[in-house]
Amino acid sequence: MKIALLGYGKMGKVIERIALERGHEIVLKKDQDNTFEGLLNADVAIDFSVPDSAVINISECLNNGIPVISGTTGWLSDYPKMVALCEDKNGSFIYGSNFSLGVNVFFELNEYLAKMMANLKQYNVSMEEIHHIQKLDAPSGTAITLAEGVIKNTDYSNWTLETPNSNEIHIEAKRIENVPGTHSIFYDSEVDQIEIKHTAHSREGFALGAVVAAEWLVDKKGVFTMKDVLFNGSKL
Repeated sequence: MKIALLGYGKMGKVIERIALERGHEIVLKKDQDNTFEGLLNADVAIDFSVPDSAVINISECLNNGIPVISGTTGWLSDYPKMVALCEDKNGSFIYGSNFSLGVNVFFELNEYLAKMMANLKQYNVSMEEIHHIQKLDAPSGTAITLAEGVIKNTDYSNWTLETPNSNEIHIEAKRIENVPGTHSIFYDSEVDQIEIKHTAHSREGFALGAVVAAEWLVDKKGVFTMKDVLFNGSKL
């Protein structure tokens, strides 16, 4: 499989190594200063760029019939536009706030726990996410996905980085050197605390999931999620 890398920072380099280990070829390594030359040779594109570049990268792929997955966060106000473009072009697109296979299992666990806790009103929900200091957006896309999973299954209606109202989930976003990503959800009552937590040890889990998603997407049409990848026959 021929892969175009849209974003060639630390994450892009790890994706490149894992893709090569899995027998794929890299036909484009694009940073902010490069052109899209070589994109049309690709079977699939993987976008791990920056928020200001994501929509341009995804649009370029969809307009040229190249399946694309994006793990860039911080641009989601334009996500409906990319879904509409994908549908208009009969394209192939996956966005994931986190491509780690473990994190996507964690997403499912989070929703299952939220359903169990929904009627236990004595518990207050809060969250904490920790990332490296180079991460541009806060809270992380992963934290937002986790908060949305709780909101979908409980009476909470929003999340906030500020002091929360009774119907808001407080997210504490920390930036610490050399932390790939740690996410915790807390259910606190006067008598106890329930906590679930995912800790990434390196970028490799994110990169492997991105390559697995690219392998899965290449012969499909439509807008998908990592849930489709995990539970519909991908080779993990």
